[in-house]
Amino acid sequence: MTMGGSSPERKTWPPDEDKRGLACRYCGCTHFRVIYTRRGWGGKLIRRRECRHCGKRMTTWEKPIGG
Repeated sequence: MTMGGSSPERKTWPPDEDKRGLACRYCGCTHFRVIYTRRGWGGKLIRRRECRHCGKRMTTWEKPIGG
């Protein structure tokens, strides 16, 4: 709140506590290399990613936005 108390405090975007994006579940790094991409059922993309820090791999399933 401001000193006058009449108007609410303005927030910045994105909020500091907002945790968006992909993070490695082993080391917490947010930098990845895509090993390969292929099509899945229903138009989904399946990507195999490798963490650039620890080298662990993970699979992501992505749904395209729009039509």
